[in-house]
Amino acid sequence: MAPPGAAAPPAAAAPGLVLAALLALLLLSPAQAARRPNVVLVLTDDQDVFLGGMTPLKKTNALIAQMGVTFVNAYVPSALCCPSRASILTGKYPHNHHVVNNTLEGNCSSKSWQKIQEPNTFPALLKSMCGYQTFFAGKYLNEYGAEDAGGVGHVPPGWSFWYALEKNSKYYNYTLSVNGKARRHGENYSVDYLTDVLANMSLDFLEYKSNFEPFFMMISTPAPHSPWTAAPQYKNSFQNVSAPRNSNFNIHGKNKHWLIRQAKTPMTNSSIQFLDDAYRKRWQTLLSVDDLVEKLVKKLEFHGELDNTYIFYTSDNGFHTGQFSLPIDKRQLYEFDIKVPLLVRGPGIKPNQTNKMLVANIDLGPTILDIAGYDLNKTQMDGMSLLPLLRGDKNVTWRSDFLVEYQGEGYNGSDPTCPGLGPGVTHCFPDCVCEDSYNNTYACVRTMSTSWDLQYCEFDDREVFVEVYNLTADPHQINNIAKTIDQEILEKMNYRLMMLQSCSGATCRTPGVFDPGYRFDPRLMFSNHGVRARRFSAQSL
Repeated sequence: MAPPGAAAPPAAAAPGLVLAALLALLLLSPAQAARRPNVVLVLTDDQDVFLGGMTPLKKTNALIAQMGVTFVNAYVPSALCCPSRASILTGKYPHNHHVVNNTLEGNCSSKSWQKIQEPNTFPALLKSMCGYQTFFAGKYLNEYGAEDAGGVGHVPPGWSFWYALEKNSKYYNYTLSVNGKARRHGENYSVDYLTDVLANMSLDFLEYKSNFEPFFMMISTPAPHSPWTAAPQYKNSFQNVSAPRNSNFNIHGKNKHWLIRQAKTPMTNSSIQFLDDAYRKRWQTLLSVDDLVEKLVKKLEFHGELDNTYIFYTSDNGFHTGQFSLPIDKRQLYEFDIKVPLLVRGPGIKPNQTNKMLVANIDLGPTILDIAGYDLNKTQMDGMSLLPLLRGDKNVTWRSDFLVEYQGEGYNGSDPTCPGLGPGVTHCFPDCVCEDSYNNTYACVRTMSTSWDLQYCEFDDREVFVEVYNLTADPHQINNIAKTIDQEILEKMNYRLMMLQSCSGATCRTPGVFDPGYRFDPRLMFSNHGVRARRFSAQSL
């Protein structure tokens, strides 16, 4: 079935139309005749890489990772769906696109987002400035389709074909906006299972799209987000799999901010059984994503488009299952929540490559625009183009750090099931282990250099809490070294965090603390940057 608005292909073209098409081709410039590359972005929902999230995806690993490059240090600037997706679309840190959580009040798909940010997303530029056909299918932003934000009739600028899920991830019984018209789906697997529906829509687009323009596709699956509903044929997969029992599993988060310290340790048997079951179901849902990737690659190959198409595979954030006795969620500053898979194949990318550079999802927009030939100096994006890394260019100047920031969600009142925890907590489990709170608000500098693999974080809470981790010695972030790390490094990281929290565009790409070009002037820590500056001493932490 052709996408709405696209004509079904005629059985035989009229001679006049054939002649017109040939003339059009002759009039193309050499650059237009050698059509710019196509781009496909497959985005999963809550897929970790730290705890084995890529393991079930055998086909995806074979068709993308083994045919291209795997970025082993890929991160998100905010470990939550809506802020992270906004960062992908805009190429900006949350403090610049102003989406801080998953609510309309947090700017998730709000009228303000629609007015200020949507016209400047990279798909909007691809379509208006680069002449790309653009296709979206799946989960957009968590509050998309909300009545107060224009409902499903709102189609963001920049999309030629729009098949967006109303609100958050589901597998059955959902509504899609089909170019602004509501289409309701039920619970019949053969026609309603969302991952498969997205696959079929994508294949239809590839069948009936224009052959005279490059295309961009963004396919945003519900998997492996809750409610973890697997396709019928995969419901019995991975029966002997459990969540990894690594060194930070089911231990008390000592020397961490209060939200981690409040978790019950050891976890109850029911909590462990619940998270193990969730882990298996998450893997089961990913098997349908694996099928989607295989179908997509085969279709591109069938139409002769594969060699001229970049395919990106990534997730909007990571996930945890039992780390520091937190049963399941994301939203935390640790590797398991902020680190994501990133695989890329495409023209000029050598197979079986591994890249260790520090990259972030704010880099996806600049990269795709760079592939399309757009001048990145015309954007206000904070990220960097990955294209030099994809091509294997030598002597590339790259970042050594980036910013992680999150504004906690919480209620003014106490959770009635957990009154002892006081006001402000949310996402609480039956054992009164709460995954978020209003003062789970933090900002971090994540640093990688030849000298250091370091994370420095500050909390906006009464304790003014600081967490610092040396991931070379402590990859599971068990030991907070804020009280023992060298005072000079602490001050430099505090200063660098202030700079990143107020950065925009090119200033987000200045040298980090451990770059040779970094210059530290401690006097600037006490000038007015519009960001609260602090002077820490090891004794006061």
